[in-house]
Amino acid sequence: MTGVFPDFHRAPNIADHPDLYERENEAIDPDGRLWRALRDQADWAGRTVLDLGCGTGFWLPRYAVDAAGVIGVEPDPDLLALAREREVERGEVRHGSAEHIPLPDASVDVVHARFAYFFPPDCEPGLAEVRRVLRPGGALVVIDNDWRHGEFADLLAASPWASAQGTADTTDAWWRDRGAVRTEVTSAWRCRDAAELEAVLRIEFPGEVVDGWVRANPGRRELDYRYVLFTTTA
Repeated sequence: MTGVFPDFHRAPNIADHPDLYERENEAIDPDGRLWRALRDQADWAGRTVLDLGCGTGFWLPRYAVDAAGVIGVEPDPDLLALAREREVERGEVRHGSAEHIPLPDASVDVVHARFAYFFPPDCEPGLAEVRRVLRPGGALVVIDNDWRHGEFADLLAASPWASAQGTADTTDAWWRDRGAVRTEVTSAWRCRDAAELEAVLRIEFPGEVVDGWVRANPGRRELDYRYVLFTTTA
């Protein structure tokens, strides 16, 4: 196993709370709207899909249902170990990063990057590396938050933790200049109860931001959550 990759930035939300982050993953997109949109952009059925920044590997079994092959790449050694504990048919997990994908040229058909690495404008090296491993006609789909619409966007706007990810205008312009298709998807976070929603919010936002939201929304177990997908083809 190699050392720390230069583009690796530890994500405390998942790294410090992997079990709770998995509950967050279970709560997002309860009606499957995101998954339908992902398939519309680049269906992976019968193809090889790369989950770039796969974390604990939560999504790998879902891809494996109908993909020809599933590869997870993760830079965080602790999360990598958790991902490797998941047994995925036709799947494997490798230590790597967006700038250092441990795969041959033209070896995958679809790449998904879910809230991982692609926070413009400083991510050109990762995009070049993704294009290297994509087969001709393959697609990269970046799953990002919608920073303009919905209750989750309001929380992002109130959070100093989110400032490092840039702005919606910067992100949109960067992808537009690279010929990406931008798609908005309306979804939700739907937790088992209000306590669980509060808990997952607390790994994503500062305490004072969550305190204010909880006071204004007592008993809520769901909030409006919207995505933006950026799709570019090789």
